[in-house]
Amino acid sequence: MLIPFSMKNCFQLLCNLKVPTAGFKNTVKSGLILQSISNDVYQNLAVEDWIHDHVNLEGKPVLFLWRNSPSVVIGRHQNPWQECNLNLMREEGIKLARRRSGGGTVYHDMGNINLTFFTTKKKYNRMENLKLVVRALNAIQPQLDVQATKRCDLLLDGQFKISGTASKIGRTTAYHHCTLLCSTNRTFLSSLLKSPYQGIKSNATASIPSVVKNLLEKDPTLTCEVLMNAIAAEYAAYHQIDNHINLINPTDETLFPGINNKAKELQTWEWIYGKTPKFSVNTSFNVLYGQSYLEIKIVIDIKNGRIEICNIEVPDHWLPLEICDKLKAGFIGSKFCPIETTMLTSILHKTCPKDDELHSKWNILCEKIKGIM
Repeated sequence: MLIPFSMKNCFQLLCNLKVPTAGFKNTVKSGLILQSISNDVYQNLAVEDWIHDHVNLEGKPVLFLWRNSPSVVIGRHQNPWQECNLNLMREEGIKLARRRSGGGTVYHDMGNINLTFFTTKKKYNRMENLKLVVRALNAIQPQLDVQATKRCDLLLDGQFKISGTASKIGRTTAYHHCTLLCSTNRTFLSSLLKSPYQGIKSNATASIPSVVKNLLEKDPTLTCEVLMNAIAAEYAAYHQIDNHINLINPTDETLFPGINNKAKELQTWEWIYGKTPKFSVNTSFNVLYGQSYLEIKIVIDIKNGRIEICNIEVPDHWLPLEICDKLKAGFIGSKFCPIETTMLTSILHKTCPKDDELHSKWNILCEKIKGIM
């Protein structure tokens, strides 16, 4: 049952705020089921942060259901250049987000359901949550063969991954979130989660590729709405709470004070790219020169998303050494991103002699470097 979540005092009962508990004691009972009305990945991730930071979960677990418009979400300790096709994402207007939890990279769209189970640290139990999801699936389709693995994935028919898991464990609270593939765009999923970039050396957490399948492909009656209602019902029965899915607006500052600042932080370049563990790119490419090709070698070290060391080996007869050195010096300290490289190219053009051939070569080199960003 869906109800608008206007019972603000009800939610305050769960918060670490000094508010009277009388009035909604019977309404709250021992937990809540929430569903976001937003499809914005940053807003929904901000809800997770807010609940984790502000809610007293002792005896009051929370289930949060949410879906996003097309986006790619990387784990807290991952490298986006290593995990996804950033160039394709820019072309298609796909958002990139870095979450607070660990784990691997996932693709979200409206055909994927996200489930976040909030508990105290003592009550944290990923396998119990996954068993709950399996029970919910079997309640609506007993013939489904879905099993939880030791890695806390859910497999359909023993081979197709339909759910991946990640978690964040705080000092007193914790959350476990997982995906559930219902009718996601599998073509987009496979193409976006395939990095085209070569020569990356990194200690960042790497995702483990899996063969996936949608539940809707197995049974066309298993829509997102059917699945969410079934999981909510099973969660309510397990925790002995009312089976009400409370609709929330993640931008409502009266309900979640300070939440919009959390969403803004999650959208910053410094968080999404700047939190990437230090890595290096060692690659080469060929450029046409006359009737043959020349090899250009690039070695770049990146720390906090910014270029720390840049070495470019270019034949002197193609690009003069002093011009190449000026380009390398310009890269130091700049963001490892194509927009910054375009700006740098424009600035360097103005400081160099008006030589069309030289500028053409410079543009070719910069376009090649942008291609690895």
